Amino acid sequence: MNPIFGELAALSTALCWAFGSTFFTISGSRIGSANVNRGRLVAAGVLLCISHLILTGSLLPLDASLDRWIWLGLSGLVGFIIGDGMLFEAFVLIGPRLSMLMMSLVPIISALFAWMFMGEKLKPVEILAILMTLAGIFWVIAEKNRNSQSQHGKKLILGIFMGIGGALGQAFGLILSKKGLEGGFPALSGNVIRVATAAIAIWLIALFSGKARSTIQSFKDKKASWALTGGAFFGPFIGVWLSLISIKYARLGIATTFMSVTPIFLIPISRIVFGDKITIGSIMGTIIAVAGVAILMLV
Repeated sequence: MNPIFGELAALSTALCWAFGSTFFTISGSRIGSANVNRGRLVAAGVLLCISHLILTGSLLPLDASLDRWIWLGLSGLVGFIIGDGMLFEAFVLIGPRLSMLMMSLVPIISALFAWMFMGEKLKPVEILAILMTLAGIFWVIAEKNRNSQSQHGKKLILGIFMGIGGALGQAFGLILSKKGLEGGFPALSGNVIRVATAAIAIWLIALFSGKARSTIQSFKDKKASWALTGGAFFGPFIGVWLSLISIKYARLGIATTFMSVTPIFLIPISRIVFGDKITIGSIMGTIIAVAGVAILMLV
């Protein structure tokens, strides 16, 4: 199949993640980020299991070895519960546009981790790409801080830390996923294991902490529930599905670069939905950060 098909799928993935993060922000602002994370993992798990049943004939990849379940299960715990839990709180605190821009740190964290612990060397162009991304992010944060009211300063700082925590969770989750997918294990089956493990764990935590009842009651908010369902559909279901298609048909570097443009799609969406003040500086900073990611992915 023509590589353009994969590249279009990658761009569609970025757009889906932009819509997904917007829906999750709307839902999280009404019922809380923790409730959103619990609810969307169930919704995503159901959609993924149905897809797995249609394509493979089984709801769960029960034929997978125990070590795959361990690695992919750990990936789900780190990525979905810790990483996404912090990311969803960042959505509520600083909005989806800046939160998703913080996700540009994921490839940087992964590259630095490989350099520090796996002996991989960083090329000069990769160091330049990392510096470009960091400069772009700092520029956008500075613009956000300049246009924020003083009483929102602590909220901005906490949101940035939550965004960094989300990026760390995503990066380490991806590293664990890579280990679990070794040997050509199907990506869809791997994602089912990640989501199913995370969903079971997060609801057990809610049950033993006494928060399960309040979480279920929060879903009575119809607007929040519809937004949560929309986020689950565009994010971990359609978004992940399209990302798998893009990686299959397009070059990995090209696909991941196109998928990283979500913050650019979020500029007009955030303006329309949340009334964010968009400055030339924030647009330029976003473009520089995304360009840095693109260079890092393509070298």
